[in-house]
Amino acid sequence: MVKHKGVPVYGGIDTHADTHHVAVIDGHGRALGDVRVPATAAGYRQAVRFIGRWPQVAKVGVECTGSYGAGVTRELTAAGHTVIEVNRPNRFDRRARGKTDVFDAYSAAEAVLSERAVAAPKGGDGLVESLRVLRTTRTSALRERTATINQIKAMLIAGPEPLRARYRGLSNTRLTATLAATRPTSAPVTATEATAYALRVLARRYLLLSEQITDMTSHLRRLLDDHAPALMAVYGTGPDTVAQLLITAGDNPDRLRSEAHFAALAGVCPIPASSGKTNRHRLNRAGDRQANSALYHIVIVRMRYDPTTRDYVARRTSEGRTKMEIIRCLKRYLALQLYPLIRDVLQQPTTTTAA
Repeated sequence: MVKHKGVPVYGGIDTHADTHHVAVIDGHGRALGDVRVPATAAGYRQAVRFIGRWPQVAKVGVECTGSYGAGVTRELTAAGHTVIEVNRPNRFDRRARGKTDVFDAYSAAEAVLSERAVAAPKGGDGLVESLRVLRTTRTSALRERTATINQIKAMLIAGPEPLRARYRGLSNTRLTATLAATRPTSAPVTATEATAYALRVLARRYLLLSEQITDMTSHLRRLLDDHAPALMAVYGTGPDTVAQLLITAGDNPDRLRSEAHFAALAGVCPIPASSGKTNRHRLNRAGDRQANSALYHIVIVRMRYDPTTRDYVARRTSEGRTKMEIIRCLKRYLALQLYPLIRDVLQQPTTTTAA
């Protein structure tokens, strides 16, 4: 191995569940070496030692820093290396050379060299990671709870008439509480007995999921009240929307270069749609759609309850703007309002971790 003192070199890592492939290139894109390591703590240290053979390594591109590459990203960062997130392989190279782990590792290094990849990875070990795991659990519980109540209602619709008559007209809360308190036979035989037994199981599942949702929401609110009180105080926000916006931003403030960059990340920057004498902008379908959805929900709350926003909607409507165009403008303004608050939260020194 020949070391070129003073000449920067670049690393790339193709990550998988069981193994990672590490490659290093020089400033002209020439291969300097590559190695395959296991996706374990020992393998991460081996990757750091391999890259450390070139003291002049400037940056290391890592694929999937939020999933398969999270462990090696933390190890590289702890060793003092600058890590760049590489999520999209070069499609031209893939068509020309095919796909192997070796090619993908070198492609990741080339993406950093050419500055095709410039984003800093999410830290994955602070407040934002705590919010992510809690919100992910809450979201899955909400989804399963909705599926459960739909299954209960479908079973009642198609079930025996005595059961339909007994529970007709009850709200979801009353229905699930009543069904959960029933005592059907423990050895069902007939269709009525089996349906009653299944309904009790589903009702208890619904109540358990509701308890989990309440628990996750309380933890989210506690963390956000402690670390992001200014964000929580913004009209129309709540623990779910604020958590999602922080998750999208990531716990690395270097990821957000400007307010316009955050707007693009959330998919609320205006897209020109002008032609001839028409001068207008259209909705942006790019960016993180969950962050876009969070901004949308905040805007909808403001359009219904905030007098200032309602006056703005009335004025823009009188000017000929459509409802979707008004919502687009409001989401863009909201991104402008929230960006400095999000930056302040991300810049706070915290060692909060999820329990």
